[in-house]
Amino acid sequence: MISGNNDNQIARAMAIMVAAMIFAPVMDAIAKMLATQFDVSPATVTFGRFFVQTLFLFVFLVFAWSTRALPLYISKLNILRGMIMGLAAMLFFTALKYMPLADAISVFFVEPLIVMLMSAAFLGEKVGWRRILAALIGFGGAIIVIRPSYELFGVVSLLPLCTAFLFSIYLILTRVSGGNDDPLIMQFFAGIGGVVICGAILAVATPLGLEDFSLSLPTENRAWALLLGIGLFAVASHMLIVIAFSMAPASILAPFQYIEIVSATIFGLVLFGEFPDLTKWIGILIIISSGVYIFLREKQLEKREASAG
Repeated sequence: MISGNNDNQIARAMAIMVAAMIFAPVMDAIAKMLATQFDVSPATVTFGRFFVQTLFLFVFLVFAWSTRALPLYISKLNILRGMIMGLAAMLFFTALKYMPLADAISVFFVEPLIVMLMSAAFLGEKVGWRRILAALIGFGGAIIVIRPSYELFGVVSLLPLCTAFLFSIYLILTRVSGGNDDPLIMQFFAGIGGVVICGAILAVATPLGLEDFSLSLPTENRAWALLLGIGLFAVASHMLIVIAFSMAPASILAPFQYIEIVSATIFGLVLFGEFPDLTKWIGILIIISSGVYIFLREKQLEKREASAG
């Protein structure tokens, strides 16, 4: 009976993860639009994204749940998560300013592989040599994607890779704290952390004249609307991610994030006329294949343990 309930919970977590991966590229597309069409710096976009998230969740907690929903303690771990996420988002939005959306997403997608390896190293989740080999092959696919991008965009093409590493740490910390705090509370304090780190970077970079990290407020109503929208989509997608990772092991959910490649490619093609070339598609398929193998291997091991039990 317990096993059946656990299977149902994992199935729900998978469905939630799929929904999150459809929402997430909308946020990225808006960030690219703001940077390229409205001259809003990536750092300003990132600050706006976390500010809207924090404000929205604060209002929701106060008026929908009453003030009793707000904890009487400061969640330092979740604030740390938010600071890591804030830095990751800023680096990724900077990459999106210069790189095609699908290219940046493809490089970023070594992240599920990193999460799997970190889950084994830090969470004690069992990961056998076959899945480790699949992860290494997936990294090889990422190199195929990165190489032509590096020739075109230089060091900028490495920013999604840095984002992947930071976001992996964020997800592991989410898994650690997921069973103790309410997801809304987690995201509220994470939003505060994001605002703090982004505000600090803006405060330092603006006097120095660092274009991508300086404060540059929107000058059009459409841009303000987009800045509000990116915060709302961020709340929706990352709330779903938090809920999913609090319900199932990271090693099971990680492969589902590849769905974002498909939705990001569609948005990139429709909104910006971008589409990966053949070389990048080969790398993407290698990454996806590695993720699918890892997932199937995980399910095979689960069935074997269930039969033994």
